[in-house]
Amino acid sequence: MNIYDSSLIRRVVHLDMDAFYASVELLRYPQLRGSPVIIGGSSGHPYKDKDGILTFTTIRGYRGRGVVTTSTYEARSLGVHSAMPMAKAAEKAPDAFLLPVDFPRYRDFSKRFKKAVSEITPLVENRGIDEIYIDITDHEESSKVLAERLQKAVFDATGLTCSIGIASNKLLAKMVSEFNKPNGVTILEDKDIRRLIWPLPVSRINGVGPKTTARLKSMGIETISQLAQTNPAVLQDNFGSSYASWLIKAAHGRDDSPVKTYSEPKSVSRETTFDRDMHVVSDKFILAEVLSNMCEQLEKDLQKRNMVGYTAGIKLRFDNFKTLTRDYTGSMPLRTAGDIKNATRQCLRRVSWERKIRLFGVRVSKLEKIDLSQQYSNDMQQLTLDYD
Repeated sequence: MNIYDSSLIRRVVHLDMDAFYASVELLRYPQLRGSPVIIGGSSGHPYKDKDGILTFTTIRGYRGRGVVTTSTYEARSLGVHSAMPMAKAAEKAPDAFLLPVDFPRYRDFSKRFKKAVSEITPLVENRGIDEIYIDITDHEESSKVLAERLQKAVFDATGLTCSIGIASNKLLAKMVSEFNKPNGVTILEDKDIRRLIWPLPVSRINGVGPKTTARLKSMGIETISQLAQTNPAVLQDNFGSSYASWLIKAAHGRDDSPVKTYSEPKSVSRETTFDRDMHVVSDKFILAEVLSNMCEQLEKDLQKRNMVGYTAGIKLRFDNFKTLTRDYTGSMPLRTAGDIKNATRQCLRRVSWERKIRLFGVRVSKLEKIDLSQQYSNDMQQLTLDYD
């Protein structure tokens, strides 16, 4: 270990791409740099006017059903954030430019930046399309030098910037990667946890969601400092022993979870938000086709991973924005679209259809890897029986 990191037993990097989707779009449309831009839905494609000049649509007057996927920092400064209904975003930033999402392009850029990082260090944990953890404990370079090298490699591969947090564990590294966005580097030493981490709101702890934040606030706990100094017995009474123990550890900046270079997916899912609310009777043929398509897509998802599932689930969001989920676990594995559809129907039977449907999703979980050698043996036995 070098003198720059003398306080860190472990060194963990959280690398987070800056406004990833929006930044990818700005590479394609550099004339929009410095402007508020909102990414979401399928509308808003640029077009050429009568003079052949590329023209962009603003979100003013948007009447669709989409939600904001992401936005540039200029749009965020106007109060626009991800998962916000675009109709509401149109009220906050009517002159912001609207662009449709392009997931194939984003996935391509994601592969590029991860490949660039893996060529510098192999201990990388994939945490989504735009963020990763990296274990750099055994690197001889200082954290600052290595962070700058990672940023340069990402920029050279993609033309995009990223922000980096380095700390003694994943929990702290993720928190401090937000300190100097965009294109910043923050290195946190353990001795600075009380000074830099404790003043932050409890919601900055990864794993403390809105419901927990609200509950802690009702107890008079709003900052990480207040959480760290709360009597553990009080937390146990409100959250149970396991979660209370984790809250105390997180507030003190303790996290022993390793950087996992590979992990199996826990579930595969597909969902769609309809352009208009669907009625379970008058729109039953449309809904049946949507269900069939999603089950076929899930079958392909499972085949790509050489996996089967044992639990099927549905997700419904109604026209009043209430969300409902149902699960069904059978004794036989779910392999085909037919298997998934039959299990999904068991879930649908337990729904009270009193409102129209805004969103519909299907999920397969409790996944297991297929033993390909056993599968081959079974297939050969079936072929023999068919031949006989």
